[in-house]
Amino acid sequence: MQGAMAAPSVAPVTRQISRRAAPAPVPDPSGPESGQSLAAAVADLPVLDASGRRVLFGALFRERRAVVVFVRHFLCYICKEYVEDLAKIPKSFLQEANVTLIVIGQSSYHHIEPFCKLTGYSHEIYVDPEREIYKRLGMKRGEETTSSGDPAQQGGTLILGPGNNIHFIHCDRNRLDHKHINSVLQLVGVQHVDFTSRPSVIHV
Repeated sequence: MQGAMAAPSVAPVTRQISRRAAPAPVPDPSGPESGQSLAAAVADLPVLDASGRRVLFGALFRERRAVVVFVRHFLCYICKEYVEDLAKIPKSFLQEANVTLIVIGQSSYHHIEPFCKLTGYSHEIYVDPEREIYKRLGMKRGEETTSSGDPAQQGGTLILGPGNNIHFIHCDRNRLDHKHINSVLQLVGVQHVDFTSRPSVIHV
């Protein structure tokens, strides 16, 4: 984990768990850092489930830790492959570690069910169609492509909870900058998952 940044006006910093050190991006200065508490104003923002029901973002990790993955959009092929790998994480592994896995997209809630069928993902999934949480967390914008949702919006990975505690935050610099899944699972005490059944985008 990288140390705190010298300039308080620049946040959040990209947290990498790898041998390669990458330059940190400069997202929205209002974004939080790991070790801080999530602002109540962010925790109180709504996300939508597959039926369109509003759920407060903070309620998703109020009682226990959660790995929260923000994806660029549901038509992003790289995101699709990444979520296909997330789908391979056994629910029993998460239950043993008392951890919730959550994916959040930025399109209409109507796209959740088709995306889950396409990827085989059966863990929790929601959308932030106005991208308000993306913005408040300092998620980067860049790269243009065809889309459903904002084509320039990047995603990220956080470990949150219980409550509004932020344990880890990584803002993707581009569509290939997803966190290695097992490195995140290790941080929350989830067993190593074997993804070698097919080449995986997380190893690119």
